Amino acid sequence: MAAEAPVTDPFEEYWDLLFGISYRMLGTVADAEDVVQETWLRWRQADPGEVANPRGYLVRAVTRTAIDHLRRSRTRREEYVGPWLPEPLLTSPDVADTVALAESVDMAFLVMLEALSPVERAVFVLHEVFAIPYPEIAGTVGRSHSSVRQIGHRSRQRVEGRQQRYRLGRRERREAVEHFVSACLDGDLDALLRVLAPEVTMWADSDGKSETPRVPLHGARTVAEYFASVAALYPPDVSMRVAEINGGPAAVVVANGTVFAVVGVDVEPSGGRWQITAVRAVRNPAKLRRIPVQG
Repeated sequence: MAAEAPVTDPFEEYWDLLFGISYRMLGTVADAEDVVQETWLRWRQADPGEVANPRGYLVRAVTRTAIDHLRRSRTRREEYVGPWLPEPLLTSPDVADTVALAESVDMAFLVMLEALSPVERAVFVLHEVFAIPYPEIAGTVGRSHSSVRQIGHRSRQRVEGRQQRYRLGRRERREAVEHFVSACLDGDLDALLRVLAPEVTMWADSDGKSETPRVPLHGARTVAEYFASVAALYPPDVSMRVAEINGGPAAVVVANGTVFAVVGVDVEPSGGRWQITAVRAVRNPAKLRRIPVQG
């Protein structure tokens, strides 16, 4: 007699999906985990016999909770000191095999989603990233089918209008990260100027907890001179490794046995090679706790 297949708890089965929606909605691992936990509590209170579609129930619950959480967090964002960036998320190399999923956790992409309202962000994430049909989304966000379709169209236009025109591959991004961070740690002004695009912008997220610029820095000379000027302040044991973060290569900078920063870059083609058009450095210790010191 064949053994019966083990019964899988739908919450466990769809945990990755629920976390994926939450993280893309909120931009921080801590908040995403809180939302998933609230969804689990709601799931435990539900009567399984009355839930005909567990996946739909869980997606609806996690999305509504994330919308409420995002509305509350907007006030905290207004009080944040300096630029706000998403919390770095460790991803596996094979996430790049699914281009849409990899791009949808990219820091630049998540920052673009900040321009959307909570409902707009929910509709965009559910439809564009997870291919959930509009009729199902309508029930999730409590809007009509036609209204949700309009929201989706409007959100897609807003995001596409902000996306980069050019994007190079993983090899070039890894090379750019390594060259840039090595030049930063060495305080090599000339090396920095060679890899930075003239119009480069640098954002440093520390929430006022470290001596980083509290406004974005613009221009190759300004960015290069900043990093060259602070190189002497780094601890003597500072080191760097490249890790898979937010769907692509990024630098994990370690000092005094802790993660000091996570640095990612955007690159564009230039003269047969590449140039760095954007730098995003996360220095807020609260956003670095989940990044391991060793790979």
